[in-house]
Amino acid sequence: RPKRTIPQITFTAGCHPQMHSCTTIRHSSTATNHDTSSTTTTSPTPPPTSTPQSPPNIGSYVSGPTTHFGFESVSINEKEGRVKKVFENVADNYDVMNDFMSAGLHRYWKDELLRMTGVEPMAKAVRRRASLNYGNVTSKDGGSAEDESLLSILDVAGGTGDVAFRFVDAAKGQERAKSSGKDEISVTVCDINPEMLRVGESRARKKYGSALLDDTSALKFVEGNAQCLPFADESFDLYTIAFGLRNVTDVDMALRDALRVLKPGGRFMCLEFSHVTNAPLASLYDTYSFHVIPKLGEVVANDRDSYQYLVESIRKFCTQEELVTRMKAAGFEDAKYTNMTGGIVAVHEGWKSL
Repeated sequence: RPKRTIPQITFTAGCHPQMHSCTTIRHSSTATNHDTSSTTTTSPTPPPTSTPQSPPNIGSYVSGPTTHFGFESVSINEKEGRVKKVFENVADNYDVMNDFMSAGLHRYWKDELLRMTGVEPMAKAVRRRASLNYGNVTSKDGGSAEDESLLSILDVAGGTGDVAFRFVDAAKGQERAKSSGKDEISVTVCDINPEMLRVGESRARKKYGSALLDDTSALKFVEGNAQCLPFADESFDLYTIAFGLRNVTDVDMALRDALRVLKPGGRFMCLEFSHVTNAPLASLYDTYSFHVIPKLGEVVANDRDSYQYLVESIRKFCTQEELVTRMKAAGFEDAKYTNMTGGIVAVHEGWKSL
């Protein structure tokens, strides 16, 4: 059997001309300090010279100097900071927030996302291959590439680790951490908000111990912007984003960068609040969203405004069909969606061509 060649990787990410805060910061966990993470700052390369095409019939997600922050119109540069502030406010109570937003159903939806990804059966196959030492993996220059993951998963906007932990558990990462050497399966959590990452890493160390992060590198936490991710081209087999895409300033740009970091044949999956398809359910859902959720946020978290924004952001986000159109325009193949709970949420998925 011929050896697998790891393609040479290069950085090509660029930021939207109207965004000026896409500097990326890598968080690397260290065995000597479990309370803080060391950081190094890197700047992305200039944007490509070609102009991305707008999706047909719907136009660019961002056009002109303003965009929406909930129902409010704000400058493009202002939105990112205001969204960041929202999640700084809710970081320590993020699971409570999700329970409010979904009446507890977010746990079921995330479990269903895990099932749809197929991570568990893929992980079993990868583990078996690794145990049999099946095939030799080499880098393009002929050197050893033993540290390359056989299955690389990226969870964007997943700072607290709720989705990533499901992947780690399905792949039996904690059990694998009892052995020496780098894990063949890696899960990387990327989030723009350091407070969310702080909560996520703290939860991970409490749940799994430190070996998973420090020894086998099966789980990593990295600060970065979904619009210009701090990763090389063709780095991941699976890209997921749960309840995060609607908070990105330029969704089209995030979709293009998702395609960039996926390997050929890689899969994109987005779990997001969407638009209810059943009229009676839509009326009930609107009543709960606008009259109950902000009040709960005020009473339980002393933060009505953040929860009001989150409710409004759902109504301003793409319809199911519009997001499919934007995915296709970004370059994804076989783009489609699956509604859950009458369209309260939807899972969109697409593939990078081989």
